[in-house]
Amino acid sequence: MDEADWADAWKAFFPVMRIGRRLVIRPTWRRHRAASDDIVLALDPGMAFGTGLHPTTRLCLAALEGVAERGGLDGARVLDVGCGSGILAIAATRLGAASVLGVDIDPIAIEATLANARRNRLARRIRAREGSLPSGERPFDVVLANLIASVLVARAGPLRDELRPAGLLLASGIFADREAEVADAFETVGLAVVEHSIEGDWVALVARRP
Repeated sequence: MDEADWADAWKAFFPVMRIGRRLVIRPTWRRHRAASDDIVLALDPGMAFGTGLHPTTRLCLAALEGVAERGGLDGARVLDVGCGSGILAIAATRLGAASVLGVDIDPIAIEATLANARRNRLARRIRAREGSLPSGERPFDVVLANLIASVLVARAGPLRDELRPAGLLLASGIFADREAEVADAFETVGLAVVEHSIEGDWVALVARRP
């Protein structure tokens, strides 16, 4: 296909999606009549990862909603490691976080995150920059890491270091047969796994820094 055609052809397969109880992902080229308690995320991922079509993203979004319902995002400072399209950063902010910093090694992801923050009128609360860990910031209340199992294992210590005491790590991108390996890595660096969820072959974990 011509490059211009390919850039738009995939959009036909990206519908409005409801995830969890209140979150709705609305592609910017589609319409949605929101219910009174819907939290609508307007999204154009471009070439960055994070549309809600993949189970790992849905698991993170559902876990975020659960944390928010327990008050864990109220006024929180959040770090989104591997921010991609910015979908998790936007959801965290809409669910109550005061601010989010997104980091990603892909400059295309940073462009997408900032553009989507503007689309959702959250540019003042969402920052994004190219890079990885350590962030160089003071510890966060919540860290989001929708990565892959091998990276979560290798970076368990740095992820822990980004959290304040009692802070939460939401980790996804884990094949079910590698859940134990990731959980062991978290436990080894002092993170207590307090929750897990599963969709198909994928798992998300919530861990707390004591």
